Amino acid sequence: MNRNKTFHLFGAIIATGILSFSGVLIETAMNVTFPLLIQEFEVTTSEIQWVTTIYLLMISVIVPISSYLNQNFSARKLFITANLFFLLGVLINCLSSTFFLLLLGRLLQGVGTGIGLPLMFHIILTRVPTEKRGMMMGIGTLTTSIAPAIGPTYGGLISNLLEWRYIYIFLIPLIVLSLILGLNSIPSQASKERQPLPLRCVFFLAITFISFIMALSAESGIVFALFLTIGLASSFVFVWFNSKTPLLQLSVLKNGKFSLFLLSLLIYQALLLGLSFVFPNYLQISAGFSSSIAGIFMFPGALMGAILAPVSGKLLDRIGAKKPILIGLSTTMVGIALLAALLHTNSLVLLIGAHLVLMTGLGFSYSNLMTCSLNALPTNQISDGNAFVNTFQQFIGAVATALVAAVFSFSQKKYGFIPGTASGALIVLLIFFLLLVISTIAAYSALKKKKCDEIESAKFDF
Repeated sequence: MNRNKTFHLFGAIIATGILSFSGVLIETAMNVTFPLLIQEFEVTTSEIQWVTTIYLLMISVIVPISSYLNQNFSARKLFITANLFFLLGVLINCLSSTFFLLLLGRLLQGVGTGIGLPLMFHIILTRVPTEKRGMMMGIGTLTTSIAPAIGPTYGGLISNLLEWRYIYIFLIPLIVLSLILGLNSIPSQASKERQPLPLRCVFFLAITFISFIMALSAESGIVFALFLTIGLASSFVFVWFNSKTPLLQLSVLKNGKFSLFLLSLLIYQALLLGLSFVFPNYLQISAGFSSSIAGIFMFPGALMGAILAPVSGKLLDRIGAKKPILIGLSTTMVGIALLAALLHTNSLVLLIGAHLVLMTGLGFSYSNLMTCSLNALPTNQISDGNAFVNTFQQFIGAVATALVAAVFSFSQKKYGFIPGTASGALIVLLIFFLLLVISTIAAYSALKKKKCDEIESAKFDF
């Protein structure tokens, strides 16, 4: 194995970028296959959501310790570990003959992505010269924003033309290429002095996240109450241990402006992951479209959101945050309302148009909400705030997926599988409309507190 001593920056960023791209791509690519997986593995809607939920849960647990990992292990060791975890998970899913193996593969992929994604940004922030860092951060962010846009389309086309396992088979050459590039670009480094990891904090944070998701997935009141109690108890224990040896700096929540922007941002995150569950399932089960059509449906809107993200940032620099954020949130609410009103038509053109309206609004406001949330913090808390934001973005994505699946499952049991899916989709859209009202109120309240100034790209410490 080549243990080169020279750090080839461009190769290292490409290698970690390919790994991160693959991880974010696979986050959304599987949602479109859920109706197929329900039949093949003979599972329920509430069970199939774990294909996405377990993946997001693992990322949400790993991301908080990314700072510790980057400080205590070399970039080469972390890259190899992330790559091998992800590759092993992909190989398991290529051969999955049982639902358990499918979930095991997804779990390992989540570990790999949870290590690899922060590593990419860590390399950019610590290795790229300041005058070029903004451009590299833009490339890194573009990588992670384009992947979700093409994920459902990729998954839908592959599962329709071939078979869902080829979603993973076609990733193998990419991961191998990433590994080869990384081994030749990221050199070995002297062992770092190890600092202790607050294992108790990690353990109780994981128990908290898993228990709350299990509660949402419960099919009886007793099981719901049991896991909710465990989740609440473990969250209190986590806070107690975290106050002694911090894993996450909860003190950032004392900043009212940050908390309000964060609330608005997390509702958006829930919307994104929730809709990526709703429409692939609704279009196939209730509307009768193929998996490839269901995947293509998500692409125009997701691509619009990705394209508008840098445009919205320029608007923030020129005219401030208030207009882009509030116009974006209002447009998103109009889009949700149109989707709810047009859902019964099963018209692909009308629904794509409504989804484009929604994603246009999201494109104008989503990235600005993140910018303003971090900008509300003092400079010495930017890194802590970003770790907090990234952790709870992944967790709220898992919560949204579990909640949507629970609504679908309840509706399907009450009205039947096909009409229940349509009814569940409408209920979820109405819930998200109400949540967007709360998101708008939170953002407006935060914007009234004080002008939101622009933030330096170098402050985005993953």
